[in-house]
Amino acid sequence: MEEFACRSIGRRAMMLRFIRISLTILLFQVLFVGYTVTAQTSSSSGIQRHAEGYCAMYDICGARSDNKVLNCPFGSPSVKPSELLSSKIQSLCPTITGNVCCTETQFDTLRAQVQQAIPFLVGCPACLRNFLNLFCELTCSPNQSQFINVTSISKVKNNSTVGGIDYFITDTFGEVLYESCKDVKFGTMNTKAIDFIGAGAKNFGEWYAFIGRRAPPAVPGSPYAINFRPTAPESSGMKPMNVSTYSCGDTSLGCSCGDCPSASVCSSSAPPPAQTEGSCSVRIGSLKVKCIEVAVTILYVVLVSVFLGWGFLHKKGEETPVSRAKPLISGISATGNGVIRQSSRQKDENIPMQMLEDGPQISSGVQLSIVQGYMSKFYRKYGTWVARNPILVLCSSLFIVLVLCLGLFRFKVETRPEKLWVGHGSRAAEEKLFFDSHLAPFYRIEQLIIGTISDADTGKSPPIVTEDNLKLLFDIQKKIDAIQANYSGSMVSLPDICMKPLGTECATQSILQYFKMDSSNFGAYGGIEHVEYCFQHYTSTESCLSAFKAPLDPSTALGGFSGNNYSEASAFIVTYPVNNAIDKEGNYSKKAVAWEKAFIQLVKDEILPMVQAKNLTLAYSSESSVEEELKRESTADAITILISYLVMFAYISLTLGDTPRFSSCYISSKVLLGLSGVILVMLSVLGSVGFFSAVGVKSTLIIMEVIPFLVLAVGVDNMCILVNAVKRQPMELPLEGRVSNALVEVGPSITLASLSEVLAFAVGSFIPMPACRVFSMFAALAVLLDFLLQVTAFVALICFDFLRAEDNRIDCFPCIKVSGSNADPEKGNQLRKPGLLVRYMKDVHAPILSLWGVKLVVICVFAAFALASIALCTRIEPGLEQQIVLPRDSYLQGYFNNISEYLRIGPPLYFVVKNYNFSSESRQTNQLCSISQCDSDSLLNEIARASLVPESSYIAKPAASWLDDFLVWISPEAFGCCRKFTNSSFCPPDDQPPCCSPSSGSCSPNGVCKDCTTCFRHSDLANGRPTTEQFREKLPWFLNALPSNDCAKGGNGAYTTNVEIEGYEDGIIKASAFRTYHTPLNKQVDYVNSMRAAREFSSRVSDSLKMEIFPYAVFYMFFEQYLSIWRTALINLAIAIGAVFIVCLVITCSFWTSAIILLVLTMIVLDLMGVMAILKIQLNAVSVVNLVMAVGIAVEFCVHITHAFLVSSGDRNQRMKEALTTMGASVFSGITLTKLVGVIVLCFSRTEVFVVYYFQMYLALVLLGFLHGLVFLPVLLSIFGPPSRCVLVEKQEDRPSTSSHF
Repeated sequence: MEEFACRSIGRRAMMLRFIRISLTILLFQVLFVGYTVTAQTSSSSGIQRHAEGYCAMYDICGARSDNKVLNCPFGSPSVKPSELLSSKIQSLCPTITGNVCCTETQFDTLRAQVQQAIPFLVGCPACLRNFLNLFCELTCSPNQSQFINVTSISKVKNNSTVGGIDYFITDTFGEVLYESCKDVKFGTMNTKAIDFIGAGAKNFGEWYAFIGRRAPPAVPGSPYAINFRPTAPESSGMKPMNVSTYSCGDTSLGCSCGDCPSASVCSSSAPPPAQTEGSCSVRIGSLKVKCIEVAVTILYVVLVSVFLGWGFLHKKGEETPVSRAKPLISGISATGNGVIRQSSRQKDENIPMQMLEDGPQISSGVQLSIVQGYMSKFYRKYGTWVARNPILVLCSSLFIVLVLCLGLFRFKVETRPEKLWVGHGSRAAEEKLFFDSHLAPFYRIEQLIIGTISDADTGKSPPIVTEDNLKLLFDIQKKIDAIQANYSGSMVSLPDICMKPLGTECATQSILQYFKMDSSNFGAYGGIEHVEYCFQHYTSTESCLSAFKAPLDPSTALGGFSGNNYSEASAFIVTYPVNNAIDKEGNYSKKAVAWEKAFIQLVKDEILPMVQAKNLTLAYSSESSVEEELKRESTADAITILISYLVMFAYISLTLGDTPRFSSCYISSKVLLGLSGVILVMLSVLGSVGFFSAVGVKSTLIIMEVIPFLVLAVGVDNMCILVNAVKRQPMELPLEGRVSNALVEVGPSITLASLSEVLAFAVGSFIPMPACRVFSMFAALAVLLDFLLQVTAFVALICFDFLRAEDNRIDCFPCIKVSGSNADPEKGNQLRKPGLLVRYMKDVHAPILSLWGVKLVVICVFAAFALASIALCTRIEPGLEQQIVLPRDSYLQGYFNNISEYLRIGPPLYFVVKNYNFSSESRQTNQLCSISQCDSDSLLNEIARASLVPESSYIAKPAASWLDDFLVWISPEAFGCCRKFTNSSFCPPDDQPPCCSPSSGSCSPNGVCKDCTTCFRHSDLANGRPTTEQFREKLPWFLNALPSNDCAKGGNGAYTTNVEIEGYEDGIIKASAFRTYHTPLNKQVDYVNSMRAAREFSSRVSDSLKMEIFPYAVFYMFFEQYLSIWRTALINLAIAIGAVFIVCLVITCSFWTSAIILLVLTMIVLDLMGVMAILKIQLNAVSVVNLVMAVGIAVEFCVHITHAFLVSSGDRNQRMKEALTTMGASVFSGITLTKLVGVIVLCFSRTEVFVVYYFQMYLALVLLGFLHGLVFLPVLLSIFGPPSRCVLVEKQEDRPSTSSHF
């Protein structure tokens, strides 16, 4: 996929092909080569005189069978050349003056061969000069015999020709030559020129060995052996050649910093050393810990010490006898101007909120805040009205929700990844749009990865490159070539949609390209031996070139190898690049999608069995695979989710009923009420979806899968609290009184919890990622509708259900009435018998938490959890692994695993320059380029410098530069490139039509292009740079020029889509791109860090050059969110918790109470993040939504207990026990157990994202909420709780009775 060499395919193609020309440098020996023996030379062919002014070889005496010419072994004095020949030699070889040892034909051969290498080296004048001197001295030096010794002579047509020579040359020359050339870039291929003209030599000795190797027939290279020697025998009178050399940092012939990073001018801008990312750490003995871990440990020790000291003193003070004041009186100090409601307390009562009939003169009351007072009055009147008009309330509320559901007719689901995960106004999205519209959309990727199975004992995988496997690959390719996809009645095949850099053949990246994708060439080319030969000579040998005329880098078609050991590769990687379009809904894109679907189906049905039959593995993918698999995911867990809902429904029905008794269970059960509550939850979800669909907001699959579960989990506790509150009321009261009292008792806390949840979910709408923003919007409205339905429709349903039970009608069949003997035996009692959970909370749970030692342990343990979680949070990594999002049985699971295992190169990276001013008045050309005379801190030099520290920059190679290649292409030194006819029209290189007939197979020196001249002389250019007019005129020539042997720098194919020339006439190029590659990226954090590094780099360079530059890679759009995911998470959590705090403060008017709720919520969220770090759950938009949602759900665990504590009377311990007795059972059964049974079912999900982000996180949330809400919070309240709102009030005799407090 990403390993595939981006748009360089085109350039690569022709480029590398001509690069074999580089190998022809070996052919430069040809220059000194042969000649047909003439009568006058044959007589002296065996004579050698090693003295100044003598030649060792002169003229051409013959040719090999492959037409490579051979020199004559002629030891004659050097010859004075003609004035024309002398000027020609001086233009190429300025070190040679006076007599020469070459004929004009030899020099022309030298010049023709050198012209193929010049484009690779012309950007570094010092390297080029040293390189030319090597061959100029060998071919034409007047003192040739002093350092050339003919060691063997061959006969060609009875003429003596040179068969081998010794070339005596100093090591100093070789070292300087290699040092000046070793870092010179060949931008087109994002690599170094030495890889092509020196076979990747690591020192000058290896380079000499490469040049001097005698080439077999029809293979580029020297026609005879050249043995480079550093010293000559003393008796021979010879001395090594040691002509002047130039370092790449030379002041007169200096190279750019990109080609010569060791130059002194570049030392000041050397790349920073690679920095290993990590936080501050401290070593304690052999243990290395982070500073934050040490800090929280110290903080914990200090806090615990202070707390334990205070606890000891406090306990000791309590043991001292003191007079006790009445608890009720102590609450008076907390009173204000709020409303006071009366209530009487009875000994041993289960619930403090009871209706008080005529009582004593002095009774307890609750002083409410202004808001609570108004809410109490509202709920009292509203409860009475609902109980009297249940049908009206039920019908009107359902009518409103059903009206909202009408919006479902406009329901649409968004499945496009770029619309789900990329926010509006995203910088990466805008940059992608700019790149696609001004340059070209990045191509689509279709890929196969065929690998061998590792040995069970050694763990190593056997090589994939075998004859049987190659034949299998041919069979697979034949099937793929035969794919015919149907699109709107027309048949689509691979050639119809594939990427064709040079307009002929598909640029398929496959090892079969070494056989031109033709199975008939397998045997003819030599089979496996040919493949292994091409691994080393893919850039230079004609037979190794691909069908699309480009060299194929083995690293793009093989995987699972180390270094350059391609023969040990354990996988074939076959990539089909397909042209892309900006309009994803257009016909072209749909044609590609149709072919991709046929491709995937073929692989599943036919190719996979073929590969498995050979005991190999197969991974595969298409551009549209992820989207298609995400669509399939929507149905993958439908059964799991349905079972989860059914389990929750069954539990709700059980928990809403009274304690089961066989004799009356069919009356006391509340299955119908539970089912009605679940239906109301579903209606709230449908109403939310309907509303947003009506206003044009598309839904997502996550909404349909998660929100019903979420709203059910959030809403069930309110249902339990409402039902239990009604059941707690005295039975002698009429139903409307019980309902009214119940709403007064729990209504404010339900409202507080629900508003907090709505605000917490609504905060998620600030998340820029569309999928999560839409989820938060839908969830907030669904929770709000669910709350409104609970206090309207569900209260009405409660009235109906209690009337049914009191009338002895059977649950689920209310039309059937049973005899009075089966009525509830406790009907006449004032209070129902407390349930098991209530008795547990009162008799077990609360007393244990009241123990002073238990309190100290609880506070210390929970504080430790919170502080440890703070330290653990630093270990959470941003990202969302693609494997997690997909179904477990998706074929892409294996594909993504193989990608990280086999690929050896990262995704393409472009640095895009906006509004490049190429006019003569601007310096921007030198600020961008990286050849000679360019600024040392230019963009391309900085990229090359960054590639030297890939660990921190994530840049693997120097950039391919159309600007560098263009400047080289038009330079007079590259005399085979930019040429013109006498009429000033473009003249192609000699090896291209019309100079060379495409049908003849060879080029005639007398072709129609013999009158072509170079575009410019040195005097035509201003400091080596074209004028505005020259740039404007020649740029289209360059972009249309095909690369070939005679000029490898043509821009057609390689740079066609890297430059936008539309509107460039005014001297401004609106968009241009320079391509490089990221290092291999295996983990999500690598993608995030690489994007961050690229942006930081481009920002720094942009500021330095005062130009607008941005980085672009195809994955940036999806990973941009992670650059600021921590900031997004913290801001949203802060707003959510802050919103809850404000709501609590407004409703309770108690800063103390609100602060305690804030503390507990913060601890729950911190502990949840600590669990995320332990379970290695990554931070992404899904987990951020879950964290924000955790705030809303955690409110349920805190608000009800805290509110009950606030309005209870007695000391803090008594109030804590009373709060647990009153609300603990409802919180445990309605919140904890309900969520728990629903969450556990999710562990059986087929999709990993449900298991990780919903089962694991929700389970952790439920358990943490339970522990904090029913263990830590009661203990905290019993020690530091706010004063009671209960006060002593005097009841007037004639005042009517009032109801109890909450």
